[in-house]
Amino acid sequence: MITVYLSHGLESGPGALKMQALKGVVEKLEDCEPVVMDYRDMPEPQTRLKHLYQTLNARGDNPAECVMAGSSLGGWLSAMVSAEHATLGCFLIAPAIGLPDYPDMSPTLKAHATHIVHGWQDNVVPPGPVIEFAQQQRLSLRLIDDDHRLHNSLSVILNDFEYFLRGCLTHMPA
Repeated sequence: MITVYLSHGLESGPGALKMQALKGVVEKLEDCEPVVMDYRDMPEPQTRLKHLYQTLNARGDNPAECVMAGSSLGGWLSAMVSAEHATLGCFLIAPAIGLPDYPDMSPTLKAHATHIVHGWQDNVVPPGPVIEFAQQQRLSLRLIDDDHRLHNSLSVILNDFEYFLRGCLTHMPA
């Protein structure tokens, strides 16, 4: 069983369009369980990261059997966990990478598999630092002609996510 942690962005929530759509992808796959995080009323990245770790520990989940997935600040959180632990997977959507206000602007990931989806027109998280981040670590990266919210590209994101999760399932430790 793979546990898939879904982390929303700074001004979003667990009921947001992307989070619920990603949750739907997880729920349709056998041997996958979604955990949709709720970070509302936690504006600080470090507070959110601590909450994510507390949830991971309280559930007793082994990071090696987890996929961390998130959008924007949620992508940064997913990357931070995957930099600390050898997670099964890390799926990042417009991740808040390379932003000077964040404690670690470019974490080195230990995830077995990583995929990033980012918009060319993103004016919140510029694509340049994300491209450099992916290039330095040779991570899978899809650039789409869309903005930070990526709402016009939801079907592409969901298709990538399902393909990514199916790949993670085949690499699940016995």
